[in-house]
Amino acid sequence: MTTPPFIPGLELSRRFYLEAVRPLLDEAAPGIAHSAARLGGGSEVLGFDTARSADHEWGPRLQLFLHPHDVTRHRTAIKKLLSARLPKTFHGYPTHFAATADAGIRIMQATDGPVHHRVDITDPATWFTAQLGFDPGQDVTTLDWLATPAQRLAEVTSGAVFHDGIDRLGPARARLAWYPHDLWLHLLACQWQRISREEAFVGRCGEVGDELGSAVVAARLVRDLMRLCLLMDRRYPPYSKWLGSAFARTPQAAVLTPVLTAALAATDWHTREHHLARAYGTVAAAHNRLGLTDPVDPTTRPYHSRPFQVLHAERFTAALTARITDPAVRALPLTGTVDQFTDSTDALSNPQRTRAVTRATASAPNP
Repeated sequence: MTTPPFIPGLELSRRFYLEAVRPLLDEAAPGIAHSAARLGGGSEVLGFDTARSADHEWGPRLQLFLHPHDVTRHRTAIKKLLSARLPKTFHGYPTHFAATADAGIRIMQATDGPVHHRVDITDPATWFTAQLGFDPGQDVTTLDWLATPAQRLAEVTSGAVFHDGIDRLGPARARLAWYPHDLWLHLLACQWQRISREEAFVGRCGEVGDELGSAVVAARLVRDLMRLCLLMDRRYPPYSKWLGSAFARTPQAAVLTPVLTAALAATDWHTREHHLARAYGTVAAAHNRLGLTDPVDPTTRPYHSRPFQVLHAERFTAALTARITDPAVRALPLTGTVDQFTDSTDALSNPQRTRAVTRATASAPNP
């Protein structure tokens, strides 16, 4: 088989729905109310896919949402019809997805038999609950927000809706478009708090000859600054594979990218600290431009009596916390969302685990 010209995955899925799936759906269940979208996991949902993405879990695929009673009545018939009647290829890409040795991973593959397609038929509440741990068609609680990794929120608010005949996807995505204002202030405060906890360690590690340790701390701080910029720009920070790509789309990226790159490339702690200090000042100035708090002095200064240049980022934490009016949010510990206090992929990919650990963390008394 020749490799077809690359089509961005969202556009491929849009065409697949309109040209191949929708006509068969009208035949199988004429007049049935449905919505169609490409949401959830996958680089194409965030707009970062390339030709490389086609090697697994990418291709002509989408979600088909029905009312719950229509899922019960029609899913089996629709699934069978699509399997029998979908074209074997669509714009040069196979519509058949074969299983691989990796459990749950499927790839496009030519077939002469029925198509094992990736038109996932479900209802909105079931799908959203599986992705997030809650149904945004109901009230969204503070626990719901805190227990959901930003990657998952990005996956359900990005992507594309091709048709919303049951009028559930648009309202749900609008409800999840961004955090409530006081909670946003809290998460910004928590992100500054993360920086404040480690900003002095770049110099302290270097002072005792541990340049490797200093570099590791610097890398953590760079990541935290990138995530902070995304939060400031009201964008859900994605997981590590796409963090740099998403950061590149922020207003601060043009100025900060060479500075952060220099901090990571530095081979001695003095140079590393110098570039981080420049980055702190840039992000602090961006904070002040948001007007969320009274202006906070963006200059760096010594770390108490020690000769390490820091921002004392906890000053920004305090300024933001002071602007929170909701007592329940003000009472939360400065740990933030689940992906602000843990980065285990196996934990963050399981809504039951994220909700359990967030519930335990959020309910623990402040020291």
